[in-house]
Amino acid sequence: MDKNLYAEHIATLRSRYDDILEQCGYDTLNVFSGAPKVQFLDDNYYPFKANPQFKALVPVTDNPHSWVIYRRGQKPKLLFYRPVDFWHYVPPAPQTFWSEHYDIELLSKPADAKQFLSADSSSAKAAFLGETTGLLDGWPIGTPNPEDLLARLHWARAYKTPYEFACLREANRIAVKAHQAAEAAFRSGASEFEINLAYQQAAGQGENRMPYGNIIALNEHAAILHYTHLSDQRLPEAQLRTFLIDAGADCHGYCADITRTHINEAYRDGEFAELVAAVDEKEQELVAGLKPGLPYPDLHRECHHKVGQLLNQFGIIKTSAESAMESGLTGTFMPHGLGHFLGLQVHDVGGHQTAPEGGTTPPPAQYPFLRTTRTIEQNQVFTIEPGLYFIDSLLAELKDSELAKEVHWDKVEALRPFGGVRVEDNVIVHGDRVENMTRDCYAK
Repeated sequence: MDKNLYAEHIATLRSRYDDILEQCGYDTLNVFSGAPKVQFLDDNYYPFKANPQFKALVPVTDNPHSWVIYRRGQKPKLLFYRPVDFWHYVPPAPQTFWSEHYDIELLSKPADAKQFLSADSSSAKAAFLGETTGLLDGWPIGTPNPEDLLARLHWARAYKTPYEFACLREANRIAVKAHQAAEAAFRSGASEFEINLAYQQAAGQGENRMPYGNIIALNEHAAILHYTHLSDQRLPEAQLRTFLIDAGADCHGYCADITRTHINEAYRDGEFAELVAAVDEKEQELVAGLKPGLPYPDLHRECHHKVGQLLNQFGIIKTSAESAMESGLTGTFMPHGLGHFLGLQVHDVGGHQTAPEGGTTPPPAQYPFLRTTRTIEQNQVFTIEPGLYFIDSLLAELKDSELAKEVHWDKVEALRPFGGVRVEDNVIVHGDRVENMTRDCYAK
């Protein structure tokens, strides 16, 4: 990673944190990476995931019992955990593109951090960010997770720096390479489990590093929005129809989140293949609609209008796109939101926030699962992911409703075995253009 980009990034962060701490009346910020958790009635640990507030300050994503101590106007201090341990891997002391920007202290025991907190938290104006556990009882950590401070940090996270753009582009590059390997595995007849292995091998990242559980769905499984079962059964070629993959990758803690839907060669000239191509076209139109100053819910409504157009065009419904959207009929076929903020977390923070100081702007009642209600602005990063699905439970509800008469049920039954289609790209909003990181990686 470019050292100059990171130097600019940390300078921006320090200015941002200094302002926020002053606004909230704090001098010191103690940020804990987290502690591993033991599984119930076992001596094995759950996979460790770093506190996102910790990795927002330092690109360390996999080391528990570490801290960033940030005092307003001063160089941040990193307490980096390096135990004496012959059971587990012990990471080396940081010597990389970012390490010169921190005063680094090495900890051999978790409790060694307490002396530094005592020195840096003597003021009552200290705040703590992280999960409070019994391990920290009696420690001088400061005020735990103050809401006003968190609100301002969450709001600011929506505006990415050039370093963050570089990390997100690299995460997309890794993920696209892995998506291509997964498609090849699908076309060779692999099972969902085998496709996932091909994805991880191409990405060079295991499931604990992936930003979320990979969705690898064949046929009807594509109608399960968060399908992660990963069957190990290969399907006969004659039964193999659809492959939906929603999978990402990590770069220094930043996430890619990409979805593609593929059709088996035997169905490439069929109607569902045409539907996949049509959703892809609508998705690119929605990406082009990401304009600074537009409320994100307006783009989501436009997405439902486009879904209505497709439902009408393919003879799935009898009514117009406008009528289907107004009645809520489109919600049966696309129940989730159009997209969300993307960054250090897959569903990055602040999407429903009203202002820097807090408050919540809920999604429209008709679209309860929309994750973003903010106004689109420059330097924000989104996923755009329209879909059209044939979900058994939602179709059953529709069939029992007054809207059932607006549906061509024979067409629904013909398309139901394909499960559904979703297309998702990761997009940066610039002042004068929209950068589709995902499509750029596919084009290379």
